[in-house]
Amino acid sequence: MKNNNAEIAERLKGLREMLELTAEDMAEVTGLSADEYAQYETGERDFSVTLLYNCAEKFGVDVTELLTGTTPTLSSCSIVRAGQGVVTNRRRLFTYEHLAHNFKGRTAEPFLVTAPYEEGSENKPIALSSHNGQEMDYILEGELLLSVNGRTTLLKAGDTAYYDSSQPHGMIAVGGAPCRFMAVVLKAAED
Repeated sequence: MKNNNAEIAERLKGLREMLELTAEDMAEVTGLSADEYAQYETGERDFSVTLLYNCAEKFGVDVTELLTGTTPTLSSCSIVRAGQGVVTNRRRLFTYEHLAHNFKGRTAEPFLVTAPYEEGSENKPIALSSHNGQEMDYILEGELLLSVNGRTTLLKAGDTAYYDSSQPHGMIAVGGAPCRFMAVVLKAAED
């Protein structure tokens, strides 16, 4: 199930306006300038999962509502067949397939992630992001260079990383091939 950036952008803008938030309010939540945030609402920029997660949290909605425009309804069990998760594609970057988009009240966001290999990327700084909660990444195939709070580690198939996702973190595929991994984002505990 693929998703359209223009539809996500429209939902972002619609929810922001309905909640009477300004672009400056959302810029603060996302760590962007108001102009940069506005580019997401017009569909000029590709969405990161971190941005969608932070916006959904501010709007008080499930991230599925931003991705699909529907509210999750299942509460006992959710089955997502192979290749049927909600996919968020980013040009030249990671593909995230949400594996529990139809389960309401999730305490975690599970994704099957494909990170493409880009020659020379291991010689450049890794783009970092942060969001509330914790994250677990389990490598299925390929190699992933993971950076968390300034510490960089090479992960291979079968390796797992678990970390505080409020710390700056990022990753890239290395070793000449794409990397596929399970990422489970755990929401921050409420006070």
